[in-house]
Amino acid sequence: MRRGFPTPGPLSGSLAALVALTLVAAGCGSGAKGSGKDITIGLITKTDTNPFFVKMKEGAEKEAKAKGVKLMTAAGRFDGDNASQVTAMENMTAAGVKGILIVPSDTKAIVPSLAKARAKGIDVIALDTPPDPQSAADALFATNNLTAGTLIGRYAKSVEGGKPVKIAMLDLNPGITVGVLRHNGFLQGYGIKDGDPSIVCTQYTAGDQAKGQTAMENCLQKDPGINLVYTINEPAALGAYTALKAAGRTGSTMIVSIDGGCTGVKAVQAGQIAATAQQYPLKMAAQGVDSIVAWAHGGKKASGYTDTGVNLITAKPQAGLESKDVGFGLANCWG
Repeated sequence: MRRGFPTPGPLSGSLAALVALTLVAAGCGSGAKGSGKDITIGLITKTDTNPFFVKMKEGAEKEAKAKGVKLMTAAGRFDGDNASQVTAMENMTAAGVKGILIVPSDTKAIVPSLAKARAKGIDVIALDTPPDPQSAADALFATNNLTAGTLIGRYAKSVEGGKPVKIAMLDLNPGITVGVLRHNGFLQGYGIKDGDPSIVCTQYTAGDQAKGQTAMENCLQKDPGINLVYTINEPAALGAYTALKAAGRTGSTMIVSIDGGCTGVKAVQAGQIAATAQQYPLKMAAQGVDSIVAWAHGGKKASGYTDTGVNLITAKPQAGLESKDVGFGLANCWG
C-alpha cells in the first residue's frame, strides 16, 4: 500500500502542523519544453494513506518528471479534513504554482478556496471528486461515478433477476458528491429508487474498512436477512465481508463495490466481492498535469469534464453485460 516518496522540503510551522507538503524538483526531463523547469504544479489529495491517492500521487510525480516541471504535494490528515486542504491551497498559491490539482475532501467547504486561487490566475483542476458546484473548478478529470455505480447495479440485478432482495447501502459521508453519484448510479442500475422497500438499511462508512464492518454489523442487527450489499469502495466492502463472515452469511449475500484497487480485485478473485467497477487514478493525475503544462505553454485551458474511464471487473461475467476479467483487473489495479 505504501510507496517511497521524495524527501519533504522545508515547511512553515503552521503548515507542518496541518499537512504534509512536499516539493518534487523534477528538473528538465526529456518531455520538457522551454521554461518547463520554472513551472510548478500543486497536487492536493484527501490523504496520503489511501492506496488510491498513493497511486494518484505516483502518477503526478511521474508525469511532472516527464514534462520537466516541479510538483508540490499535500494531503489531509484524514478523509474529510478540509482545513488541511485549505492551508495547502494557501501555501501553494503563495509559492507561485501555475495550477493546482485537488481531490476535495469537503466538496462544498473547499469552494471559497478554489475561487481565491482562480482569482489569482491559478488553473484549478479537480480530480476524482467534483466540487459542489462542479463549476467551482476550471475542469474535472474523473471517473464517471454515476456510470461506475450503474455498472455494479446492473450486475447485481443481472445476478438476482426477479428474486426478492434485502439491500444494505454502505455509503460514504453525507453530501459528498462522489458518494452521492455512486449511490444513485447503483440504484439506477438496479432499477429502484431511494425509499424502495428492498433497501432495508443505509449506513455511512467514510470509505473505511473498520467503519464498513461496524456498519454491516448494525445492518445485520436491523435485518439478518440482508442478501445484497452495495459499498462505496472496496475497504468498506471488505469490512462488510468480515461482518458477514462472522454472522455466517457470506454464502447467501452478494457484495458489489467500486474502485478497482489491487486488494479489491484480489477480493473479487477470492469470491469475497462479486464485482467491482475499476477506475484509474494514475490516469487522472497524469492528464491533469499534462493539461496544466499545455496551458502554461500557451495552449487552451481545460474546461468541463474529462472522463478517465471505468470498467466492470468480475470473475463471473453476466450475459449481455460488458465486463473485464480478474486478469485485466490485476494488470490495471493500484495499491
